[in-house]
Amino acid sequence: MRINKLAAAITLGISVLGLSACATGLQTKVSRYQVMPAPQGQSFVVVPMLAADMGGLEFSRYAEQVAQRMQAQGYTRAASIDQATMVVRLGYGVDDGHTEVVSDPFYGGYGFGRYGGWGRYGFGGGWGRGYSWGWDDPFWYGGYGGYGGGSIRSYTYYVSQLDLDIRRKADNASLFEGKAKARSRTDELARVVPSLVDAMFTGFPGTSGETIKITVPPEGKQTATRSY
Repeated sequence: MRINKLAAAITLGISVLGLSACATGLQTKVSRYQVMPAPQGQSFVVVPMLAADMGGLEFSRYAEQVAQRMQAQGYTRAASIDQATMVVRLGYGVDDGHTEVVSDPFYGGYGFGRYGGWGRYGFGGGWGRGYSWGWDDPFWYGGYGGYGGGSIRSYTYYVSQLDLDIRRKADNASLFEGKAKARSRTDELARVVPSLVDAMFTGFPGTSGETIKITVPPEGKQTATRSY
């Protein structure tokens, strides 16, 4: 009985840890290469990486978020691509999901296994703004699922990615190449892309060649922060 009570107490602690971590926001990995010029009157326009997204309402929503971030950096929004000096290409997507199988630590120790793998990855796929618990936290999938009913648990997570490419229009020279990736429990596009945009522009344009971890808090909370 004492062992059962101890196991239940520790399990509850794991659940609290998981819920607390979930509340801290989406943990992302951001890689950036850049030779961005200081703002000196350059103008820009945001276009999709997939031509099929041009003029789409969904793409327009995320393009507006990127445009606002570019303006905050001191660059000027152009009325059309003909008037722009920089072209900002935006792409986003999500994979088909991964099933993770985890052993209960009270039934033979930790045994992390994985079934499946990468499925289709395509820009314009079904992304979402879900909040994962981090890339390296074994409890990120959620203590609220419970440990008490058996030795094996499984969950599904999705890997989403946002790509941002900025080029000088005059000679097509690359000025910025960035990728922001995250794991989440949801593949809902409208919930993940805004967080990845936040991560991409945290500390923008960043140190060229560096990959960093950035935590994006839930909406209404503090600003995104970098971790080492």
